[in-house]
Amino acid sequence: MSAENDTPTGRPHGSARPGYSFDVKLWKVSKTGRKSRPWRLRWVVAGLVHGATFATSALAESRRSELWQAMNRRGEAFEIESGLPESEVRAAAEAADAEPPQRWFEFCRKYVASRWRTAAAKTREGMADGLAAVTLAMVKRGDGTPEDEFLRLAFRWGVVPANDGEDPPAELKAAYEWVTTADRPLGDLANAEVFEDVLYRVSYKLDGTPAAGDTYKRRRRALNAALEHAVASGELLENPLQRTRRRRVGSHDVVDPRVLVNAVQARQLLTAVSYVGSWDRCRGRRLAAFYAVLYHSGLRPAEAVGLRLSDCHLPEKGWGTLTLRETRPVSGKQWTDSGERHDRRGLKAREASTERPVPIPPVLVAILQAHLKEFGTAKEGRVFGNERGGVVGSSTYWRVWEEAREYALPPERIDSPLAGRPYDLRHACITRWLNAGVPIAEVARRVGNSPEVIHRRYHGCVDGHEQAANLRIERCLQEEGDEV
Repeated sequence: MSAENDTPTGRPHGSARPGYSFDVKLWKVSKTGRKSRPWRLRWVVAGLVHGATFATSALAESRRSELWQAMNRRGEAFEIESGLPESEVRAAAEAADAEPPQRWFEFCRKYVASRWRTAAAKTREGMADGLAAVTLAMVKRGDGTPEDEFLRLAFRWGVVPANDGEDPPAELKAAYEWVTTADRPLGDLANAEVFEDVLYRVSYKLDGTPAAGDTYKRRRRALNAALEHAVASGELLENPLQRTRRRRVGSHDVVDPRVLVNAVQARQLLTAVSYVGSWDRCRGRRLAAFYAVLYHSGLRPAEAVGLRLSDCHLPEKGWGTLTLRETRPVSGKQWTDSGERHDRRGLKAREASTERPVPIPPVLVAILQAHLKEFGTAKEGRVFGNERGGVVGSSTYWRVWEEAREYALPPERIDSPLAGRPYDLRHACITRWLNAGVPIAEVARRVGNSPEVIHRRYHGCVDGHEQAANLRIERCLQEEGDEV
């Protein structure tokens, strides 16, 4: 070690309050000979030597500069025991007395509770699901970490306001304890490495495959809303999501033409529904008109579930009308205010009191009349109900539909996308109207979408446009040739 490096710099002795001293000598940065932290800084306070090692010389010189400015520019006394300037000792004490940093789970629990009252059940579930995915990046890993699926389930259970203070289910107890005790501080979202993992969890499923485009968008919206809330409440200085580029995802808004049924296939499927289940229990026959409503009037399943007899104008001849006022989307008991699996909401993306009249063709009028004559109405005057008169569950109409496809479709088409979901009957209805030449604005009004959505989602399903365009171009070329 050179003599220059062994020479300390200091300041004259002075008086200071007990435990502190102005007798400070600061040494120059030297090498330690170690590989991990090869740079060392030493200083002496009232004869007591203090030191610190650093990974780079720049870090060591920066720390030396801080101590030198405290000694000579600000004239601070140093604490003898710790060797720190008085300002740093005071700041550390204030930090120790301050409230502990907000942690991830507690922030999410309070945030979900603040939005619970005004959010629909589906919104509540989507919010919890999106934040549950992020939670996998916001818990510290170690020996005994529960599986990711249990961590997500435990988080979803824990953020429901009604479960606050309750004991978790036995199968989620270990995961719940891990989520609530091994979660990171909310401020860790500013850490680039942590936030990179957050973005991965938003974009991918548990098995490592990319999440569907709609799933990714829903999770990102949930995360962004929570982070904006954290910024507004002063928990974060900025929303780190705003610094990231949105992942490009394939558009799942466009309807796949392979799911669309033609008129013959639709008749076969609707007929096959009536053969599902035993004849005395009427499991399939009770739902035949339900699927016909989706196919002939373009209703969403949740709209058909909430349809009441008072909403139906079914004349003996001619067209009828369904006036839609309510939807019954499935969310789960923990997400609804009523404790029922089906929420009770107004029409999608509209004011609660908004109505939507939908003209229905005579064939559907006749189907509904026959259904009501055979089965009557369910509870609350609903057109469709289960065997006990309750609300038709999504699992029920999904199972019946899957069995009907096996009856109606050839074996080679059962595993195809053709009419794979009951919702695909709505797609088939909308496509049929567009191909019949019904203006997009009128189609949008009947099915409860905007014209922009109809155009974007169904532009690849409308037949005849290319042929019509070719005829117009050919006619134009002929006219130009005649002029020459």
